[in-house]
Amino acid sequence: MKYASQRVAYWYFAGAMSLFAVQLLAGGLAGTVYVLPNFLSELLPFNIIRMIHTNALIVWLLMGFFGCAYYLVPEEAERDIESPFLAYVQLGLLMFGALSAVAGYTVGIHEGREFLEQPLWIKVAIAVVAVIFLYNISMTVLRGRKTAVTNVLLLGLWGIAVFWLFAFYEPTNISLDKVYWWYIVHLWVEGVWELVMASVLAFLMIKMTGVDREVIEKWLYSIVGLALFSGLLGTGHHYYWIGAPGYWQWVGSIFSALEVAPFFAMVIFAFSMAWRGRRDHPNKAAMLWSLGCTVGAFFGAGVWGFLHTLSFVNYYSHGTQLTAAHGHLAFFGAYVMLNLALITYAMPYLRGHKPYNQSLNILSFWIMTTAMTVMTFALTFAGIVQIQLQRVMGESYMEVQDQLAMFYWIRLGSGALVVVAALLYLYSIFGPVRERRASQTAVLQPAE
Repeated sequence: MKYASQRVAYWYFAGAMSLFAVQLLAGGLAGTVYVLPNFLSELLPFNIIRMIHTNALIVWLLMGFFGCAYYLVPEEAERDIESPFLAYVQLGLLMFGALSAVAGYTVGIHEGREFLEQPLWIKVAIAVVAVIFLYNISMTVLRGRKTAVTNVLLLGLWGIAVFWLFAFYEPTNISLDKVYWWYIVHLWVEGVWELVMASVLAFLMIKMTGVDREVIEKWLYSIVGLALFSGLLGTGHHYYWIGAPGYWQWVGSIFSALEVAPFFAMVIFAFSMAWRGRRDHPNKAAMLWSLGCTVGAFFGAGVWGFLHTLSFVNYYSHGTQLTAAHGHLAFFGAYVMLNLALITYAMPYLRGHKPYNQSLNILSFWIMTTAMTVMTFALTFAGIVQIQLQRVMGESYMEVQDQLAMFYWIRLGSGALVVVAALLYLYSIFGPVRERRASQTAVLQPAE
């Protein structure tokens, strides 16, 4: 590490990975309920399991973003974090709030608003965490070197905090509620989170390829422009059927179709930088996760999003398993793999070792991405069958669900492989490190 305060990132990564485990456990339970409907029905109803699954996902990704920022900002700003003490306070509050929310959900304490089920006091705690974090990171940047990476990262992080404020606004009119609810859910994952993604990828490309910073920064600003241009008005694809004005069907369809562009640009950016730069960086696993992130995001968020984003298609597809296929691959490709990429890159420095357990880490990459791909295709085919039987032929919801059982079993099996891959990954970064010692070979000097 170049700066001692970067050590803070280690504990954020540890916290994020613990919540990652909670998310996967809840996801496995939810997948089991799909094939065995009465499983845990009395002890832990499905709506609570799903609540834990989605909330743990959001919180651990955010915690990972915070860790990424605390690791990369000192190197970019060329100074230590403004206050490591505040960073640890922030982490404690965030972990306490997350675990309290999960515990509360299990006993029925929640507000019932999807993704925003947290009780009011936890929402306030999250806002306090955001204020602490933004002060710490912003002051670090303002008093140090300014780069395109930190500028874009700060824009994304401030955007996350600003849009979170809509969590406190809950209109009584359900249509109006959904209009502002998507300000958080959409403008996070298809707006400001993309800025975080682009800046972290740019940092990784600078560090691992050796390509000139100016070249990478030009790509970065281009991608950010595409993301904001398409993502902001792309919110309209959520306004088709909630009682909003009809013009949203045109606005949503046009700008949603353009949302593929920034993800495709990220693929071209990452692979071209890797090709142009040196290809001898010792951390092969970090490079693999970085490149895989762009491909996963392109297909998950871009292609699978486009499949059902046009209004005349979405009329039939919204709320089906096709939506679930898009959501799983998009979150995994864009943000899960992003965090795993930077954690893989940073942990050798944070633990004071050369890149270690590379083979195990790379194996976890291939198992996890293959399993997620199988899961996505299973849900995609389930969605197509569901659309035909339920939305076109008019069969009842439960009748159709019985005919999707095979796809749900495939999802459960692929989900189990994701858990195995995650365990391999956790062991590869937190497990014991075997130092490789160069063999000492006696060199005989030629006789004179």
